[in-house]
This record gives sequence, structure tokens and C-alpha cells, in this order.
Amino acid sequence: MKTLRHDGPLIIGGGLAGLSAALEAAPARVIVATPAPLLEACASAWAQGGMAAALAADDSADLHADDTVEAGAGLVEAGRARALTEDARATIQWLDQLGAPFDRSTDGTYHLSREAAHSRARVARVGGDGAGRAILSALVTAVRASAHVTVWDDARLTGLVQDETGRIRGAILQRGSRKVRVLAPAVILATGGIGGLYARTTTPGALQGEGMALAWMAGAEILDPEFVQFHPTAIRLTVAGPDSPLISPLPLATEALRGEGARLVDRTGAYLLGDDDSADLAPRDQVARAVFAAEMDGRGAFLDATRAIGEAFPTDFPAVFAACMRMGLDPRQAPIPVVAAAHYHMGGIAADADGRTTLAGLYAVGECAATGVHGANRLASNSLLEAAAFGRRAGRAARREAAGDSRALTTLAGEPLPETALDTLRALMDRHVGVVRDRDGLQAAQVALDDLAARYPDALPLIAARRVVDAALAREESRGGHYRSDHPGTFAEAHHTRMVRDIARPVLPVLAAE
Repeated sequence: MKTLRHDGPLIIGGGLAGLSAALEAAPARVIVATPAPLLEACASAWAQGGMAAALAADDSADLHADDTVEAGAGLVEAGRARALTEDARATIQWLDQLGAPFDRSTDGTYHLSREAAHSRARVARVGGDGAGRAILSALVTAVRASAHVTVWDDARLTGLVQDETGRIRGAILQRGSRKVRVLAPAVILATGGIGGLYARTTTPGALQGEGMALAWMAGAEILDPEFVQFHPTAIRLTVAGPDSPLISPLPLATEALRGEGARLVDRTGAYLLGDDDSADLAPRDQVARAVFAAEMDGRGAFLDATRAIGEAFPTDFPAVFAACMRMGLDPRQAPIPVVAAAHYHMGGIAADADGRTTLAGLYAVGECAATGVHGANRLASNSLLEAAAFGRRAGRAARREAAGDSRALTTLAGEPLPETALDTLRALMDRHVGVVRDRDGLQAAQVALDDLAARYPDALPLIAARRVVDAALAREESRGGHYRSDHPGTFAEAHHTRMVRDIARPVLPVLAAE
């Protein structure tokens, strides 16, 4: 195996978090390693809603932080949330200067939408529903023009390099048919979430939790992995007809549609969440469960935007309009069929606001990180904000890391999962670790994962999935995105789940009876 000694941060991932870190790490030399060309196979480019920030005269960073804490169902770290929301305006302005074309009102101010659980309209959008790709495109242009950044767009993470003290000293990358060991003062994981562990997902299927799995193998703390957010309005696209298998990943019907007045209905036209005009802007976990229940009892779930958006669809929400038209449905005339699908992982590698994990030399940013700002239920459009704001902070912190002794190094490595086994994994995660969970289903998932692991012991997706399942089984309550039908109550006191490889089971306090 070839060894490369690099004297700056090594960033794994080319989404919004990774590229923000790369730009802010200047003047340090940076390698960005990604398994596909920039703008491909990263969830940032697929985000529709926008980026949350207190930009209106009647808003403030404190109000934004309060909404973030409230949505997180007791598990948001208030100080981290305030750090995020206080950075929000500057982050939007930074992206603006890089060329992100945020929508503007006629007076030149940002056009702001209101999304679920926000008390104010504070979501800055691009092209109605194209924020992620447009913002990321601006960063890609800036990265390609930056002399301090080298991009490897054929490099897949397969391992981490660790010294005898536990410090991370580099990573193993698969580039085509050869592996390269890159030694670096700091490794920044920006590997995305775990949506690819599910069949019903709105994220690229390649996002299978490898970063979290390798960090866990190295001994980093994993925080709250049971909390997966399911988006309530993934568009129900099928191969042939309504009873055929769902296409994966599924396109989104952005939450901004409900912010503009679209309503969730069943096939009879009855409202799923009640008659109140704001009912559909409840926290995502509540809306997702309503959509899931309507599907399970045969009523079906549909997003009716025929009156709220109507003829403005092609111009105001072009991505949603195009997805619907591809399936032969005109959303100006008929409601959009929707399902709840895995969308965002609130848990992940425990990290602070600067991306530092519990292992020296290892940083985590974006969806693979659990920084404490999302808690049990992420506030809408805070994810793009966190990726950019905390990604920038991580880049600045990592550039100050100094190279260390490269003797006595060990490698922690894993492998991908064959496609047939991956299909099996995705089916069991959908069935047992989805919107609604229970003990029997989670224990069945553990047995199935044991069977798969016996055949593929080094498969990183299985290691990541096991963290989610074990933590979900240990949390015998319902909180935010984690709903247990056998434990529907919520404990009065909220506690994090903390997992470390040397500890056999999740560290979750034993709580009093419900």
C-alpha cells in the first residue's frame, strides 16, 4: 500500500460540510476525498427547503435557538444551538459572497419561508426548492478555484489510521484498484448520514454510515444513533403502478409547500392532521407518524397543493413539479401521493461546535456528526446551516493541528456490503427500525444483523446499522424521531445515549417507570 504524508487536513466527503471546511482551512493545504465527482452522491445537493437564519426584522438568533431547542424534544444542547443560530446570518452572507443565488423579494431582502416548528419565517431559499444544489454549486466553484485544495473524486474511505495513544493519524482510501494510506495532522469526516441503510429514503443510497462505523471502531463516542428523522412527504414514485415497489431514493415534496398552505389529506380528501391551517406544520415526527398511519390503514396520504400553489408550481417549485410530471401527475390539478421516508440522521459521531470528536486528530462535521444542535428531532432547514457554519469552524480548527509521530500506527478497516445483502439490510431497517418501532421488531433486526455479520464481519453498513438498532432497543420511551409503540410515553427527564466500542451496551441511564 502506498503511503502519502500530507501536511494539512484530510477531508473525507465533498458535500456542504466538507467543502466549507476545505475553504476555511486556508492557507493550510487540504485534500478533499470523495467517491464521486463533486455535486454527485451527497445529500447536500438534494436539499430543497433552504437554510434557516434569523434574517427578518421580527426575528433573532435567540428566537431561532429557542425553536431549535423546542423541536429537539429535550436533547438539544442549548449552548450549541445558540452558537449555531448566532453564526447563521454570517454564514448566509458568506455563501452569498461565494455566489449562492438566494431568492430575493422585490425590495432586495431575502425571501423567507416558514417551515415546521419555526415560530417565524426564516428559511432562505434558492429557486423555490433548489437550495441545496445551488448553494453547493457555489462552493464547488470556489473550491475548484482555490490553490490550497486538491480534490480526489475517486477515493472511497475504507479505514482510519491510529497511533498507540488513540490519536487518529490518517485514513485508508480506495482509489480504483489500489489503496492509499494518507497520513495527516487532522482527518475531518464529512461522510454524510445513514439514509442508504433504508429502502425508503430521500438521500443518496451510497450514504451508509461508513464514517460513523469507522469512528466507532476506533473508539470514538457515538451519540444518540437511534434518532432518525423520517420526512413525511417523500413523493411516492413506483416502478410501474401504486402497488409496485417504490423507487429509491425518493424525491421530496419540500416542506416549504406546506409553509405556503398545501395540506396533507387522505384519498377521501379528509385532513390528516386536523382542520387548523397550521396543523401540517407540526414537528416532523408527528407529521411523519400521521402519514405512516394513513398508509398502514389503507387511507393513503397525499399532499394537496392545487389551491395553495396551483399554476405557480413550475416557477415556484420547479424540482417538485418536474418530479411529479415525470410520474404522469400534474400537481396543479391533483394531490401528490406521499410516504414517510428516512431523511436525516440526528445522531452520529459525538462532536463539538468545532467538529472535534472524543479522539484527538479526528473531526466530524455535517450529518455524520452529532453536535447537540438537532437533539431528538431536527428543526427544518437547520441541517444546511449546521453543515456550513460548523464546517467552517472545523476547517479553521483543523488547520492548526500539527503533524505527529508516525510510528506504531495501526489500521482499522472495513468493507462495503454486497448488493444482495444490502437489499436485505434495507428491507429489515424499513420493517423494524422505521417510523414506528417496538421490542419484537428491534430484536428481530438484531438477529437478522447477526446473521448478516456472520457472513460479512467487516461490512461497515452492518456496523452502522447495529449502532442504530441497539440504541433504539435500549431507549424504552418515545421521544422525537424515535417512536416505540410498546413505550409510547416520554420520560420527564431526557438523557442522551452514548456508545463507545469498549462498552458492551449503550450508556443509557435506567429511568423510572413511565
